[in-house]
Amino acid sequence: MDAAVRLPGRFSRHTLLIATAAAVPLTSWAAHALTLHKRLAATRKDPLTGLLRRDAYTARARRLLARHGDRMTVLMVDADHFKTVNDSLGHAAGDAVLTAFGTRLTAWAGPHAAVGRLGGDEFAVVLDLAPGRRAQRLEQLVRMLHTPVVLDDGRTVDVAASVGAATPDILGTRDLTALQRAADAALYAGKHSGRAVVATAAHATTPSINGRRVGRPGTAVWGRAA
Repeated sequence: MDAAVRLPGRFSRHTLLIATAAAVPLTSWAAHALTLHKRLAATRKDPLTGLLRRDAYTARARRLLARHGDRMTVLMVDADHFKTVNDSLGHAAGDAVLTAFGTRLTAWAGPHAAVGRLGGDEFAVVLDLAPGRRAQRLEQLVRMLHTPVVLDDGRTVDVAASVGAATPDILGTRDLTALQRAADAALYAGKHSGRAVVATAAHATTPSINGRRVGRPGTAVWGRAA
């Protein structure tokens, strides 16, 4: 063996071979772990938008509310006239709109928020939003969600969304279900108005089924809404 690569002391070529052989299963294990991680991520994220699925969103949202309390804001977001987009332009166009909304919500909320797609054209966000900036930031979000979406074929789709917000400092609770129920009621109070509505105590008393406003799609069947 060349002096420059001679193994010192008790180490030998045989020792090196054993170490190399031992590293093979470790490499294989690392690849397996990466595969498992990707599969786990796939179960946590919506494949279309890349947002958190309902269960993963709920878990993260509850952690944020528990840690940061009254600074948090809970948002419910519905795409307006989404069925019309699907019916007139096709499901590919509808998917493009949902993907664009997911991208915009993520960009607006930032990396530390919980952003989820609860199903269909319904989204939810929990983020740290200082009360003094709340109105300005919500106006910014509404503008983003009203920006037309350009499809791959060059067509432009006019889009809009309704936004309801609920906050622990106004409603006196950090319970995610209660805050989402109030935000949902506020959303429908301002439906198609072009502005975000912040829930008051009156919105928190809106009748609900399984934590969602009575009459909302999906509440007719118990257990379908979170």
